[in-house]
Amino acid sequence: MQKAMTLDEIVEMTKQLSLLDKVRLIEKITPQIESELSAAQPVQRTPLRGLWEGLNVTDADIDEVRAEMWGNFPSKDV
Repeated sequence: MQKAMTLDEIVEMTKQLSLLDKVRLIEKITPQIESELSAAQPVQRTPLRGLWEGLNVTDADIDEVRAEMWGNFPSKDV
């Protein structure tokens, strides 16, 4: 039974190939990668519309948070 190779082992092996063989390797695996990518299901994304609906953020809230974030800038350890 053959041991499965790790990615690092494969990378080390490909470093030993000539430039032409590296190109041939890429040409051989590209169609497989393309088919796997096209068969993969797209990730469901959560729509951002209405993300802040119901929240009442005022200018004063923003000013307060901004003051907290920048309060000790520039610090002496920079």
